Amino acid sequence: MLAAYATRFDAADPASALEVGDRPEPEARDNWTTVDVRASSINHHDVWSLKGIGLAQTQLPMILGCDAAGVAPDGTEVVVHGLIGADGHGVGPDEPRSILSERYQGTLAQKVAVPTANLIPKPRELTFEEAACLPTAWLTAYRMLFHGANLRPGDSVLVQGVGGGVASAAIALGAAAGLEVYATSRAEWKREAALGMGAVGAVEPGDRLPTRVDAVIETVGRATWKHSIASVRNGGTIAIAGHTTGDPEPALLTRVFFHELRIQGVTMGTREDLAALMSFLVRTGLRPTIDRVLPLAQAREAVDRVVSGEHLGKVVVSVG
Repeated sequence: MLAAYATRFDAADPASALEVGDRPEPEARDNWTTVDVRASSINHHDVWSLKGIGLAQTQLPMILGCDAAGVAPDGTEVVVHGLIGADGHGVGPDEPRSILSERYQGTLAQKVAVPTANLIPKPRELTFEEAACLPTAWLTAYRMLFHGANLRPGDSVLVQGVGGGVASAAIALGAAAGLEVYATSRAEWKREAALGMGAVGAVEPGDRLPTRVDAVIETVGRATWKHSIASVRNGGTIAIAGHTTGDPEPALLTRVFFHELRIQGVTMGTREDLAALMSFLVRTGLRPTIDRVLPLAQAREAVDRVVSGEHLGKVVVSVG
């Protein structure tokens, strides 16, 4: 089968370490299902993997990709929940938690095998390309807003770094849920795009907001951490799901404890969260922002697009 996979690591040029070619189809195993993939999408997780972060040389070659929407053997259109081992279904009670493309082959392929319990029916209202945006970035944003930060309609939130999949999802989801959303970006066109997604304000990183917010959605790290700490109200929450610019230095712990801030880490979400997210999209009419759709044969170009930081929303890979 055709697949995009890591054969080596390259921290300076991660896309160059991605190969597209023939790989063995998944082998049958009890309590697992092999899905015919119709669409996948690129995440920063794929970039880190190609840089050698989270993968060892002994695990290569590894098919990358955490997200997939496709068709089960019985013809059901499904979305794949990419967390494996979170509750033991199909893998045993002692299985450590991992994301597809870490311990098990990923979704940038014509077929992917996952525990059967990880399959969620795809609503007919969502296309395969739209559904493929959801299991990592959109699910993480959903979890950060409504569980990690426990936000409710009328609350305020700052989303750092317009452009990436999680940030774009958080802006759109927050606005649709009645939150007062602020966003940051160095690029004027991305700030304008954030306003188009429903943000009430968009500023350059580091600029003062009109008011301190109830929570911050943080996926950038070092470049925005000081601003996040300064922008959240006393007793507020910073939900963090990544640090694309590295760990913060310093961590500003004095301000954290003096202002009684809560730092909440988030990694994706549950299958129930994913089902709820899809229902939310169906009911509201909200759809993921898709930067572009590229065929599987151009997976390296898709990764390069994410590495560049010039994308807005999700870069999707069409497989079917």
